[in-house]
Amino acid sequence: MIGRFVRPSKLRAAGILGMNARNVSLISVYNARKFYPRVDDKLKTKLLAEEAGIAVPELYGVVRSQGEVGGVYERVSKYPGFVIKPTHGSAGKGVLVITGQEDGEFRKPSGEVIGRKAMERHVSNTLSGLYSLGGKPDVAMIEALVQFSEDFRDYSFEGVPDIRVVVFRGVPIMAMMRLSTRASDGKANLHQGAVGVGLDLANGRALRAVQHGLPIESHPDSKNPFDELVVPRWTELLELSARCTDMTEMGYIGVDIVLDKTRGPLILEINARPGLAIQMASGAGLLPRVQWVQKSGCHAASVEERVATAMRVFSAEAGSLDNI
Repeated sequence: MIGRFVRPSKLRAAGILGMNARNVSLISVYNARKFYPRVDDKLKTKLLAEEAGIAVPELYGVVRSQGEVGGVYERVSKYPGFVIKPTHGSAGKGVLVITGQEDGEFRKPSGEVIGRKAMERHVSNTLSGLYSLGGKPDVAMIEALVQFSEDFRDYSFEGVPDIRVVVFRGVPIMAMMRLSTRASDGKANLHQGAVGVGLDLANGRALRAVQHGLPIESHPDSKNPFDELVVPRWTELLELSARCTDMTEMGYIGVDIVLDKTRGPLILEINARPGLAIQMASGAGLLPRVQWVQKSGCHAASVEERVATAMRVFSAEAGSLDNI
């Protein structure tokens, strides 16, 4: 198990992938710059996914100019819930989740209510680049609010939990679930206080959980323990993540997936620079898994074969990769 304060030598021995190694050996080698717009622009990602037949949340609309802001209320008034997000945002910044509305007032997952003017101001700020990478002018997307699976009702505070799968050369190598909390304002973002739960690649069962980098045994709000948490439709979910490599032509990505109670697994977004906190949540290092995929050549197999291999080789039960 990885603690919060560990000697560098122990981290290396545990196969922990550091930021420099990730940037130099993986991102710069396997993610061609010309393909970055496919993942950095969430609207392009969504359109590419739809073209490839990969399930995503429904797109309600796009706001491209300040002149369109005044018409946003009319566009969203017919939806009980929706999400507004910048197409070039990162780390959950600028994502406005609305779970209900009545008489021009909009309710957020935390229970906070904002008015029409505040909602329109958020869209205007999005367009001006307040939440985008580099502060450049942006575009606002309006998406359907995912109705998350009942399986997670006891493990998330108001917001929609998601699953992050790190995929290397089309092979899922590590996964975690991110669960929203009161502290994270109903958003599944670890930097804002969400819980990260490491998942066994063999079956989607919880291995361990962390919040703010520290191990926890139960959800901080619901108090439900994580030892019985299992993600359903696990193989289907991993296959969906593996297909994103073929879609983007990028070799090292983080795929964020939500489980809708009627539509099943949906791709939320794809990240070309996936964070490394997944190792803390999983209690394992990424480096040995990356090296195993490089040596095995399994990336050349079909999606189904790549996923079956990952579920077998990277399972918690398999343990060390040295003898595989």
